[in-house]
Amino acid sequence: MAKGYRASVTPKSVRTTAQDETLIDIGKVKHQAEDYFEAHKMTILGVLGGLVLIVGGWLLYKFMYQEPKNKEALEQMYQAEFLFQKDSFELALQNPGGGFAGFAEIAENYGGTPAGNLAKYYAAICCLNLKKLEDAKKYIEDYNPSGLVMPILKQGILGDIYADLNDNDNALKHYEKATTIIENEFLTPVYLKKLGVLKEKLGDKAGALKAYKEIKSKYPDSSDGNGIDKYILPLE
Repeated sequence: MAKGYRASVTPKSVRTTAQDETLIDIGKVKHQAEDYFEAHKMTILGVLGGLVLIVGGWLLYKFMYQEPKNKEALEQMYQAEFLFQKDSFELALQNPGGGFAGFAEIAENYGGTPAGNLAKYYAAICCLNLKKLEDAKKYIEDYNPSGLVMPILKQGILGDIYADLNDNDNALKHYEKATTIIENEFLTPVYLKKLGVLKEKLGDKAGALKAYKEIKSKYPDSSDGNGIDKYILPLE
């Protein structure tokens, strides 16, 4: 062995003692865990049993109740959707005919299903077009959006409803949410323009100009970006 080099070897007796202490510690923890379980056995088993019931109940609800109800709601909604596409909003909302339910009835009777939730969105649009603004607000507030598009539309529709109700503060609030909640190349400029137009109407020229310029800088190729200069130039 070269001079100055000292081998780093732990004596066998030291290693054995350390191993024994580790085994003792593990044994102690094991006994403590067993003692804790025995002392709290009923509570622990009760919690576990409760979790099993909750999970089992949810699965039972989903597959034995919600899925069949959702399928039934989708079948009922077929005629209302067809009329909606033809802008027959009154019929789509209340009386599609042919034994089918309208969006209002589906939203009421199947509200806990995905199809019933979608019916609330449709019902809100129908009511907005029919100028039933309070009903429209109720339906869209109850609607639970998901994905990358529907949360924007919910906020934008609320902005439209409040604008029609001349509640400008709430209209501005929801238009601003619609432009910031999720960025979307098609919808964001739509609501930026609505935000700008309302701000301009209320005399906030700086706020309107900011909204219009954001459309020009970020969404120049959108339908609202095309021709946005005619909104910008009078305010500069």
